[in-house]
Amino acid sequence: MEIFLKYYALDWLAMALSLAAVYLLGNKNKFGFLSFSIANLVWVILGFFLIHSFGIALGNIVFFTMNIRGFLSWNTKTEVK
Repeated sequence: MEIFLKYYALDWLAMALSLAAVYLLGNKNKFGFLSFSIANLVWVILGFFLIHSFGIALGNIVFFTMNIRGFLSWNTKTEVK
């Protein structure tokens, strides 16, 4: 049981938020971007402070930025060329 709680269940939380985000986005719900953003922040904390992986942290900072952009531009109309 100890292996499942090695990172205080934060990894499980981030995974659950990511899965919920995929489900929400698959159902065309823009709040999936917010769920992904929260998951990204949890992964950044895990990467920097618990796992000590700069790659995980940096990658999720980029994903966080992309998810916030996706949320903000969800209702923006694009012109078809």
